[in-house]
Order: sequence, then structure tokens, then C-alpha cells
Amino acid sequence: MPETIIFIVIAIALIFEISNGWNDSANAIATVVSTRVLTPLQAVLLASTMNIAGAFFSTAVAKTIGKEIVNPNDITLVVVAAALLAGFVWNGAMTLVGMPVSASHALIGGLMGAAVAHLGSYERLNLEGLVKIFTALLTSPIVGIIFGYLFMKLIMRLFCNKSPGMINKHFGRLQIVSAGFMAFSHGNNDAQKVMGVITLALVSGGYLTSIEVPFWVVLICALAMGLGTAAGGWRVIRTLGHQMLKLQPVHGFAAETAATTVILGASAFGLPVSTTHVITTSIMGVGATKRISAVRWGIAGKILMAWVFTLPMCAIVAWLSYRLLMLVV
Repeated sequence: MPETIIFIVIAIALIFEISNGWNDSANAIATVVSTRVLTPLQAVLLASTMNIAGAFFSTAVAKTIGKEIVNPNDITLVVVAAALLAGFVWNGAMTLVGMPVSASHALIGGLMGAAVAHLGSYERLNLEGLVKIFTALLTSPIVGIIFGYLFMKLIMRLFCNKSPGMINKHFGRLQIVSAGFMAFSHGNNDAQKVMGVITLALVSGGYLTSIEVPFWVVLICALAMGLGTAAGGWRVIRTLGHQMLKLQPVHGFAAETAATTVILGASAFGLPVSTTHVITTSIMGVGATKRISAVRWGIAGKILMAWVFTLPMCAIVAWLSYRLLMLVV
């Protein structure tokens, strides 16, 4: 029975990873598709390849997720399964309605809700670790909007004497590079979160003795992320790339470069951040350099609401999922 449960948990984790890539494909390719620098097929292939490459680069974020939300020895495989189910349901639902949401918030909220259902109290969560994680999650979008604004201002200052046509011609080529690095940073941070959850499950189930991510876990998570990205969450791409702000190649380059800087910086310190939040706020920062009204704040407000509700909703769904799973396990 335990062997069956661990296989089920890993299967659910990979399904969640696919849904993560499905929703988050917009993070890497929304700007490059909306500016018509690449066709959708070319953009998806680029993003999938770089997502997989990024996932192999580090496991620092995976270790943070695996040990700094809850002690692996305090939970069971059912807790992990409930957390993943909650995250998958939320990710899938939001992708279908075209809302970019944070898989990080979904996964962390799910783990918290399921763990509390199992342990009976939030006080047994790793509160110190959660403070570090929440600090990174809350500050990274703010840094994203600041970096997006400043980076676009710098480009405007450097190329103020060039014609818009010449600027977009050159930055169209550069945007292919920035989109690739954005996809790399996404794989480097987001794919690691599910690696951490699978490793957490292996430790809690007695299959590992410490939070050290096995190579086969890295491999399957990288491939699942790439597969989800290849599916392309086109409604989310339209929301980010068309509805929120009319982008030119130079804007896409600035937003992607700013977001990549924030995400890779966080990953280097093992901090999980929402790549969705960071790229979205970077786009807002870039748009604000044109004029405040250039950003369609009504769309941005709807995205913000989806963000606000993600963590608590996933915590509630995970709590309920744990209770239901305990009736059948």
C-alpha cells in the first residue's frame, strides 16, 4: 500500500507540474508572441527547451520547499497528495478562464492547508521558514515593477535619438534572447518547487533520509514542465500579451530582462518566487514609462484578485481534500 501511495503522489505531482507549465507558458512567451517576433509554435518550442534546461541548473529552491514549510517527518504521503490535488484544480481552472496565477502560491497554500488538517494546528508549521518564503513572494513583484520601469527608462535614455522602427528591429532580435532566458529562469525556479514536494514525499514516506533531490526527480519534473509549456495556455497568453498592455519588441525585451534578473537572483538564494507575478509586474512597470493609462488597470485588477485568492483557496481545498482522502485511504 505505501508503494502504491508514493506512485500516486508522484503521478499527481507531475500532473501539477504539467498544469504549472500550461498556465505559466505565458510568462515566457506572451510578450514575444504578442510582438510577433516569433510565431506561437516557435515561441513554445523555445520556451519548452529552455524550461527543461533551467530545471537542471540548481536544486536550492527545491530544498527550501522540501524542508521550510513543514517538517517532512511530521506529515504523511496523504498530506502531499492533498496539497498537489488542490494546486492542480486551481491551476487548471484559472488557466481555462485565462487568468495567470501563481503556481507557487497554489502549492505553498496547498501544503499549508493539508498539513494543518493533518497536524491539527498551524503552530506546527515551520513559521520561520514560511516568513522567509512569504517575504520573497511578496517583495519580488514590487522589485519586478521597479526593475521593469527603470530598465525601460534606461533603454529610452540610451536610444532616444533612434527611430522607433530601428529600435524595434534591433530589439526584436534581442527579444528572442530575453524570452529564452525568461523561460530558463522559469524552469530554474518553478520546476524546482515540485521537485521539492516529491522529495518531501520521499522523505516522509521513508524512501530518503534527507532533502537531497535525486537526479531522476529533476529529470521527470523538467520534462513535465516542458510538456505543459508546449501545450501553451493561450487564453493566459492573450491576457498578458494583448489585453493588459500593447507591447512592442523593445517593451517585451525590457519586461523579460527585468523579470529574469529578479527570478534568477531569487533562485540563487533558494527563494521560491512567483514567476507569474514577477513578469506581470515587470510588464506593468514597462507600461508605466509610456503613461500610467497605457496599462489596462482593469485587467490588472482582475489578475490581482486571482493572486489574492490563490493561496487561501488552495489551503481550503487542500484541507478538504485531506479529509476526503482519509476516508478512503
